[in-house]
Amino acid sequence: MDQRQFQFTDQDFSHFRELVSRHTGISLSESKRELVYGRLSRRLRALNISKFSEYRALLEKGEPEELEQFSNMITTNLTAFFREKHHFDILTRELPALKSGGTNARRLRIWSAGCSTGEEPYSIAMALRESIPNIDAWDVKILATDLDSNVLSQGKSGVYSEDRLSGVSAEQKRRWFLKGKGQNQGKVRVVPQIREMISFRQLNLMEPWPMKGQFDAIFCRNVVIYFDKPTQTRLFSRFAEKLESEGRLFVGHSETLCKVTDRFELLGKTVYKHAA
Repeated sequence: MDQRQFQFTDQDFSHFRELVSRHTGISLSESKRELVYGRLSRRLRALNISKFSEYRALLEKGEPEELEQFSNMITTNLTAFFREKHHFDILTRELPALKSGGTNARRLRIWSAGCSTGEEPYSIAMALRESIPNIDAWDVKILATDLDSNVLSQGKSGVYSEDRLSGVSAEQKRRWFLKGKGQNQGKVRVVPQIREMISFRQLNLMEPWPMKGQFDAIFCRNVVIYFDKPTQTRLFSRFAEKLESEGRLFVGHSETLCKVTDRFELLGKTVYKHAA
């Protein structure tokens, strides 16, 4: 017997799948039915709504605030400091060499697309500071974007529980984090010189991008696995347009551009550059 609090019909699930696809680009499989029910049920309780049909009617009004809440409930945010560490090793090894000549020799622009709670862009900033001795003489800016406004808020604050630092060495903890005291015991905050390198912005990858310039590196890891192939193709083509000619694209360990786009060539370990 179905003991769920709310009736959840095929029509409800189909409607939410279509709405998620339209607003986020995420393609939900049939296997995600229980995930959608579980997460949206919490929203129904918060709004004191008794039926999914009522919530569907609310979303159809197109109110930006509720559509944002809806997107926040559905999107998955899983990240860690220095996750897939080889990417940061490759970044620091290659980018300074790529920028060794030309008029923008000491200018770096890096985009963390799908930054979640901020561990990825902070890891990028730490890796750069550790590898470029005179980095304060460089013009370095890291853009961190995500669809979910809640995780962006945490990322911008730079505050984490100490147990989130499993991928951080003892030396890095000492150098890049401030330990909380009193009511903040058990928490840490990223130091200002790292936080100041990063700008956090809300961005839906499916919508127009406001950024005008090119990037030397784009991290879009464990994001496109939720998109269907046509959406992936469009997104990677847009990334190609935003990368410098020698720029690098970093994707997740379970992701590949093979059979998705011919705009990039694989350099190894889920790192790509423009195809010749």
